[in-house]
Amino acid sequence: MALPLSQLPSEIIREVRLRKWLALFLFAIVSFAVLLAGFVYPYQYQSQVVIFVDDQNIIRPLMEGSAVTTKISERTSVVREMLWSRDVMSQIAKDKTIFGKDADQLTDEEMERRVGILRANMNVRPRGDSYFSIGYTSESPMQAFRIAQRLGQLFIAENSARKRKESRNAYDFIDKQVKNYESILAEVEQKLKKFLSENVDGTESEANARMANLRRELELAELERSELMARAESLESQLENVPSMLSQSRTADAYTRRIREKETLLDELRLQYHDTYPDIIVLKEQIAELRKQRNRATQSGELDQAVSEGDQLVNPLYQDISAEVAKTRASVRTQESRINSLENLIAEQEKRMARIQENKTQYSELTRDMEVNEQIYNDLLRRRERARVSMHLDIEGQGLNFRINETAQYPLDPIGPQFQLFAAAGLILGALTPFGLAAGVLQIDPRIRARKQLEDGIGLPVLAEIPHVRTPYEKRRDRFLTVSVAVCAVLVVAAYGGVAGAALMGVI
Repeated sequence: MALPLSQLPSEIIREVRLRKWLALFLFAIVSFAVLLAGFVYPYQYQSQVVIFVDDQNIIRPLMEGSAVTTKISERTSVVREMLWSRDVMSQIAKDKTIFGKDADQLTDEEMERRVGILRANMNVRPRGDSYFSIGYTSESPMQAFRIAQRLGQLFIAENSARKRKESRNAYDFIDKQVKNYESILAEVEQKLKKFLSENVDGTESEANARMANLRRELELAELERSELMARAESLESQLENVPSMLSQSRTADAYTRRIREKETLLDELRLQYHDTYPDIIVLKEQIAELRKQRNRATQSGELDQAVSEGDQLVNPLYQDISAEVAKTRASVRTQESRINSLENLIAEQEKRMARIQENKTQYSELTRDMEVNEQIYNDLLRRRERARVSMHLDIEGQGLNFRINETAQYPLDPIGPQFQLFAAAGLILGALTPFGLAAGVLQIDPRIRARKQLEDGIGLPVLAEIPHVRTPYEKRRDRFLTVSVAVCAVLVVAAYGGVAGAALMGVI
């Protein structure tokens, strides 16, 4: 049956009083065991380097848009991965100033073990927005100091080397692309030049303008041919009404009739041509000659003689109209020949336009490739110059830079629980051990120690309780035993304090 909690304190004290020597023994054993743990506990010393991330220097606003500074995201993880690399760990593991003269004469297994220890004891922690620390924990304060110092130096050197290598690789890559696009541009320019030299048909706008001119000339030629054909038909109809031969008598009426005919023809020609037209000039001369002949015949008296039979003469009007018809027909044939030539030229121009359309796609592809490659080439040129400036920034140590803000310090005190804590905890734990052990025993002891246990267990009331009675001898013996235990406890505490004090003063 479990002991009631109200009876537990008194029963604990009674059990400890009954077993004073056991309690003293437990006190001594536990106290000195904790003190011994303080002696053998592996104390850890830690040294750390504080790094400042200098990403807001004066170079950044000055070179904004002209150069790209190397950026670091998730600094602690990046720094940890960089320091955990095999190269960095191997350099520290073989450092003779840290591990002695034989540090570089390790087997593969020893090297792996030492690298594992270095990685396990190294830590990287953020400290604000622009700071982080690189620390190392070791049982040796000198080793912790030297390794932390070496880690900071290697990180600065490794980061600078990586930045320079990264910017150099970026510049080399862009420069290679620039040279590649230079050769591509030269090849495209050569293709375009060869294409233009082989295809001399001109542009589409020139071909369209030429086609429009040819069609306009064809329309004018067809219109003029229609006019000439209408004129020829009109002259032929007139020619049918004019006799080819004339019986001409020498009378005034005959001269007058001929002059009128000439004048009528002259009036018709003046409706179509200017006075400088050759036929008009010829008609004027003929009219003038007929008038002269009539005047001479009148003066000589020939007009009064009767002519029995007139002279058969070729009708001049018939000749003139026939000549005009022939001339008009010749002009029609000339226009027809011109129309045929224009139609042939239009057919050739259509073939030329078809060739231009066929070449237009190829020309568009060549020009498009030229424009795209030029755009990419110009962009790569700008990027190469920015990469060049960025490379020089990294070489000069500008841009994003890491700087040691606080060097590693020699650790004077260990981290974690120290010997003073063990010494104080020993006395407290030693004093509490007997009482704690008694409380545990009372909870599992099946014996009846209180009346409430019987009442709760069997459900019957307890009528009387007989207290423990000690004789005078038992009281004297108990008093002597208590004094002896107290003296021994004082001696144990004095010995404990002496050992702890000697350890704190460095005597032992």
